Amino acid sequence: MKLTTDIAIIGGGVIGCALAYYLGKARIDVVVVERGEIGGQASGVAAGLLAPLGPLSGPGPFADLLLSSFALFPTLVPELEDASGLHLSYERTGALRTVRDAKRIPKLRKRLEAWKALGLEMHWLDGNEARRQEPLLSPEISAAIYVPEESQIQAPELVKAYAVAAARRGARIYEHTEVVGLQQDHDKITAILTMQGQIALNKLIIATGAWTAFCNNWLHLALPVSPLRGQMISYSHKIAPVRYIIFGEAAYLAPKGDSLVVGATKEEAGFDAAVTEEGVSWLQNTATRLVPALQQSHIEARWAGLRPRTPDGKPILGPAPHRENVILATGHNSTGIILSAITAQAITQYVTSGRVPEIIHPFSLRRFSSY
Repeated sequence: MKLTTDIAIIGGGVIGCALAYYLGKARIDVVVVERGEIGGQASGVAAGLLAPLGPLSGPGPFADLLLSSFALFPTLVPELEDASGLHLSYERTGALRTVRDAKRIPKLRKRLEAWKALGLEMHWLDGNEARRQEPLLSPEISAAIYVPEESQIQAPELVKAYAVAAARRGARIYEHTEVVGLQQDHDKITAILTMQGQIALNKLIIATGAWTAFCNNWLHLALPVSPLRGQMISYSHKIAPVRYIIFGEAAYLAPKGDSLVVGATKEEAGFDAAVTEEGVSWLQNTATRLVPALQQSHIEARWAGLRPRTPDGKPILGPAPHRENVILATGHNSTGIILSAITAQAITQYVTSGRVPEIIHPFSLRRFSSY
């Protein structure tokens, strides 16, 4: 294999595939290389929550980024479904953000006040009101915030839709193609080297998720991205037909068709994506504290993925320092699905205009002290 392309993307998760789609819409020649299968890592096992409030403490650059991307999905989804022929099961499910311990009510009220400035519709519910909204909630639930706009999507189908739609626009996507090095001329990368051959390029985008640090030696940069394991389980939705996404006890329950997905642990386990009894037990116990009816249900499936964690919990976006033609789109932590749209849109704007969009300025690698 010996190819030439304008943009080469390393990484075939949701970010890499979204980039291929948006760049393809801009009529830019794209090659994506993925060492495994498209969406085969964190993107393909994610819950697909489009619920922006969780990681936010109030207004700011990260809120602008999350909410801008969240706002793109109502038009992006039908566009992608038409372009790919896939159904993405996009639902405005609504979410309940709950507390059990009455002592935590003031903290939840404080979050509500901080979130009000973000512009989403929100309603304060006492415990009885929350149970009228979601009858299966535990009688111990003392308060909740109801956010009707928060949504969800089938994450594996979203990744496939980006990839299929990109390929139909001319993107060349190569699975099972591992990058083994980069060819460089001073501060410019001229080609990526794979076991199957080389790919000459004008620009390189790094979208390698939890594995980003493996690029450090090639680029002579310190890319502070490390894996954080998240385990998940699912129940049959027939026994406990939950209506809304439920957040509480540092976990979430998400109704998805015939299943109820429960996630997710946050564990430092290196690149070990194994499911553990300890993780499953924590998820099971937490889920039954929120919805006691789940005590009568059996776990249907269990799995894990590796989130790409950064020191401040925010992504790394934009041009790589001291590299003429390298762009970074990585480190999305647990927000890769919801941020896929704005990441791809903003990076495409940068590629076509040569100017970094204001919305991703705060997420440059330069924010870390070593730069």
